[in-house]
Amino acid sequence: MKDRFIDEFLEKDILLDQSLRPAIFDDFIGQDKIKERLLIFIKAAKDRGECLDHCLFSGPPGLGKTTLAHLIANATGSNIRITSGPVIERPGDLAGILTNLEEGDVLFIDEIHRLNHIVEEYLYSAMEDFVLDIILDKGPSARSIRLNIPKFTLVGATTRSGLLTSPLRSRFGLINRLNYYDPQELRKIVLRSARILNVEINDEGAFEIARRSRGTPRIANGLLRRVRDFAQVKADNKITAQIADSAMIMLDVDGKGLDEMDKMILETIIKKFDGGPVGINSLAVAIGEEPDTIEEVYEPYLIQQGYMKRTPSGRKVTRLAYEHLNIKHNSFYQDVPGDDFFQENLF
Repeated sequence: MKDRFIDEFLEKDILLDQSLRPAIFDDFIGQDKIKERLLIFIKAAKDRGECLDHCLFSGPPGLGKTTLAHLIANATGSNIRITSGPVIERPGDLAGILTNLEEGDVLFIDEIHRLNHIVEEYLYSAMEDFVLDIILDKGPSARSIRLNIPKFTLVGATTRSGLLTSPLRSRFGLINRLNYYDPQELRKIVLRSARILNVEINDEGAFEIARRSRGTPRIANGLLRRVRDFAQVKADNKITAQIADSAMIMLDVDGKGLDEMDKMILETIIKKFDGGPVGINSLAVAIGEEPDTIEEVYEPYLIQQGYMKRTPSGRKVTRLAYEHLNIKHNSFYQDVPGDDFFQENLF
């Protein structure tokens, strides 16, 4: 299965995305409640001469978790060290990172729910007491060494907060969930990014991109770059609503932000499984994709927008999906359990 456009980011796009990242909280658009809380807690910590308490940010990809970590570091005047859960494989890796921190630094761990469980246990004492207990050797000659580490602020990011263990979650003093952005917030983000990229765009063109960006700034910036390329070749470098719409048609992104893969999932459930319910494994085989990818990448937006729902007997599309795809709705099939339901309940 080919990669969908909204997940394709080349290395040059990643570097460009970093250049669009705001450097101060005043330039950060959206997530107003979270921003307000952080500013208060940062000021209070600075007034006391202490480190900011450990922060956890959860939510779908592309909403600004990494950006907020950088903003915290900038606001506190600290350095930031960036790593990710899967990279820290052994306690020694964690010890190397922590002992190289300076007083007040920010340590950002992306996808923190994927930390090795052994490494996670070493992190507990580092977060609470700023010490690291290292076991040397094995058997009768084993001994423990306690290392003092500089006081630091851990900022964790996760797309699957349900996979975090309770002991790790309880050690974060500030826990925030980032929500999807509304089109008006994304319009402001697109306009700001266009200024940085020296792209000529009007409000209508920015809103056309924003409303198709699935509530996600990263996708909005990605679409802006592709529309910029389209406008450069087709429209003398000027982005209007009409030009943005034409570019989206070329990219197979419809007016609701659904791309080719989203529509394939909905059409497969409707045409091959009579609208559902269908088990995730059967659906994965039908579209040639991994079940985990469907659950983590595709489903959240479709469910959040009301095109699909999860039921005890499997996935089902809603009447809204039929209307969006312009397919006649057959109410008979919507009430009939699928094969997975009978396998789970009769055998």
